[in-house]
Amino acid sequence: MLNKIKRLLIGRPMKSTEIEEEKLSKFKALAVLSSDALSSVAYGTEQILIILMAAGFAAIWYSIPISIAVLGLLTVLIFSYRQTIFAYPKGGGAYVVAKDNLGVSIGLMAGGSLLVDYILTVAVSSSAGTDAITSAFPSLHEHRVLIALTMILFLTIMNLRGITESASVLALPVYLFVFAIFVLIISGVIKYISGGGHAEVPELGTAVSNISWFLLLKAFSSGCSALTGVEAVSNAIPNFKQPAERNAAATLMMMGTILGAMFIGISLLAYWYGITPAPKETVVSQIAANTFGRGILYYFIQGTTALILFLAANTAYSAFPLLAFMLAKDKYMPHMFMVRGDRLGFSNGIIFLGVLSALLVILFQGHTENLIPLYAVGVFIPFTLSQLGMMVRWVKLRPAGWLIRFIVNTIGMFTTLAITLIFILTKFNQVWMIFIFLPIVIFLFFQIHRHYLNIADELRIDMDEEKPVIKGSTIVVPVAGITRVVMNSLSYAKSLTNHVVAVYVGFDDEDIARMEKKWEEWNPGVRLITLRSSYRSIIRPLMRFIETVEWKTSETDHITILIPQFITRHWWHYFLHNQTGLLLRAYLFNHKDVVIATVPYHLHK
Repeated sequence: MLNKIKRLLIGRPMKSTEIEEEKLSKFKALAVLSSDALSSVAYGTEQILIILMAAGFAAIWYSIPISIAVLGLLTVLIFSYRQTIFAYPKGGGAYVVAKDNLGVSIGLMAGGSLLVDYILTVAVSSSAGTDAITSAFPSLHEHRVLIALTMILFLTIMNLRGITESASVLALPVYLFVFAIFVLIISGVIKYISGGGHAEVPELGTAVSNISWFLLLKAFSSGCSALTGVEAVSNAIPNFKQPAERNAAATLMMMGTILGAMFIGISLLAYWYGITPAPKETVVSQIAANTFGRGILYYFIQGTTALILFLAANTAYSAFPLLAFMLAKDKYMPHMFMVRGDRLGFSNGIIFLGVLSALLVILFQGHTENLIPLYAVGVFIPFTLSQLGMMVRWVKLRPAGWLIRFIVNTIGMFTTLAITLIFILTKFNQVWMIFIFLPIVIFLFFQIHRHYLNIADELRIDMDEEKPVIKGSTIVVPVAGITRVVMNSLSYAKSLTNHVVAVYVGFDDEDIARMEKKWEEWNPGVRLITLRSSYRSIIRPLMRFIETVEWKTSETDHITILIPQFITRHWWHYFLHNQTGLLLRAYLFNHKDVVIATVPYHLHK
C-alpha cells in the first residue's frame, strides 16, 4: 500500500544511466535556480520603505538612490559569480571556493551559512507567498500557517519527483510572474507619463530633518535582501546540461538583467504613487491596485506574485541537497545526504530541508518577517567569503588577465563585507543568534568529520598481514517453549554446527521442571540449559549466561545468539505479543561483541 502511494506521488524509479536526462537547459534552470532572486522584487522595495517610514513620509524619496545602490551591488555580484562559475565548474559555490583558498574552517563557515540560508529561504518564501494571498483575500489570514505548510509539502513532493520534472511544472509560473511584473511596470510608467496615478510625494533631494546615516544604512541593508539567491547558480553547476559552465554563466547574466530591471521598476512606481507599507497589504498589491484597480489584471498580478514567492523556495530545494552532498562527500555531514533517491535526486536532503522549514513556519506561526535579516546575513557571509577566496586564488595562480578579475572580486568582497557589517550593526537584535548558531553548526561539522576519520582508522586493516581467522562456532538459542518457531530455529542452528545449546528462563521451580520434562520427551538432539529468574526478568539471566559462554569459548569459537521470531500476518498483531526478542537484540547490539541472528517463522492465520 505504502509503495503504491509512493509511486503515485514520486513516480517510477529511474535508472542511474538516466542521470543526463535530468540535467537542466538554460530555460528551465532560469526558472528553478532564479526563482528566489526574482521573487525578491515582491518584498525588496517594501523592506526599504518600512525602514524609511521611521523618518516620516518625506523620507520615501531616499528609496530611489538606495535602490540604485542595490542595483550596483547586484551588478558587482553577478560579474563576480560569473568568474566563480568558470573557475569552479564542478559547483559548490562559496563553500568550495572558501575551502580551497581560505582553509577548511572558513569553507565550513560559508557552507554552514548557506545551509541555514536555504532553510530560511523556504520558510520566508512560503510565508511571503501566503501574505500575497491574504492581501487579495483577507478572510484567509487565519489559515496562513496551513497555506504555507501545504506549499512546502507540494514543493517537497515535486522535487522528489526529480529536478527536470519539477522544472517543467514550475517554469510556467515563474515566467508568468516575470511577464506580469513587466506588464505592471510598463503600464504603471505609461500611466504616470500620461498624467495618471500622480500622488503628492516629496521631490528627490527634499531635506528630511530626522534622517540619519544609520537609518539610511539600515534601509540599504534591508533592500539588499533582494539579492538573496544570486549565488544559487554557481552552487548548482552540475545540474546544467553541457557545456555546464557556459550555460550556468548565461543563466546568471539573464537572471541579473531581469532582476535588476524589475527591482528598479517597482521602486520607481512605489515612489511615484506615494506607496507606503501597510500591515495587511503588500507594496506590489498597492501598486497593482493603483495601476489597474481591483480587476482581473490586479488578481493576475497578485496570483503570480503569490506563486513566485512560494516557488522562490524551489531555489533552495535545488541548491541545498547539492551543497549537503558536497559536505557529506568531504565527511562533514552524514553520508545519507550522498544517496540519490528513486528519481536520481538527493532525496534525504530534500526531505530534511522540507521538514526543518516547516518547523520554522509552525514555530513563527507564519510570521517570518523577523527572519529576513538573519536570512540576508546568512547569504552575505558566503558572498564575502567567496569573493575573498577568489581574490586569493587570482593572486596565487596569476593566470592571463588575472588583475581585472582580481579587481572585480575585490570590489565585490569589500561591498558585501560592508553590507554584512551594516546588517550586524543596524539589526543586531535580529541577527545576534547567528553568532551562536553558526559556531554550533561548524562544531557539528568537525565532530561528524572526526567520527568518520575515527571509524575509518579503526576499521582499516593491513592487507599484507591481517587475514580472516577461522574459528569454530557455538550457537545459543533462547527458547520460550516447544513450538514450531523453536523447531525451525534449532533446525537451522544444527545445519551450521554441532555446538548448539538452547536456553530457557523460568520464574519458579515448577515451571522449570515442566519445561525440562517436555524437552526430554521431545528430544530434539540439543542440550537444554534452564535458568531461574527470581525477579521475573528474562533478559538479565540470559545476559549472565551469554557472558559465561563468551568468557569460556571466545578464544576458540564465534558466539552466535540465534533468536527465534514469528512474523504475524498483519502488522497490528505485533501489539498482541511480547517483544522479548526485540529487547534482547537491542541489548546485545549495544553491550556484547557477539553475532546476533534472527530466524523468522511466518504465520499464515
